[in-house]
Amino acid sequence: MRDLRRSRGLTQEKLAEQLAVTPRYLAGIERGERNLTLDSVDALAKQLGVASFDLLTPSAGAAH
Repeated sequence: MRDLRRSRGLTQEKLAEQLAVTPRYLAGIERGERNLTLDSVDALAKQLGVASFDLLTPSAGAAH
């Protein structure tokens, strides 16, 4: 998710503002410390311009 956010030129602060969450909460999401509802995943995907499924699927280079 961090790579998607950065590729769109968004800071954590700006994306958090768009999602109406705190930057600290968004940082926790990026670190995998927060569990999201499906509605939250949908909102995040919409802001990043990707399909919700893309956020739920590990990236090819990520450690499993």
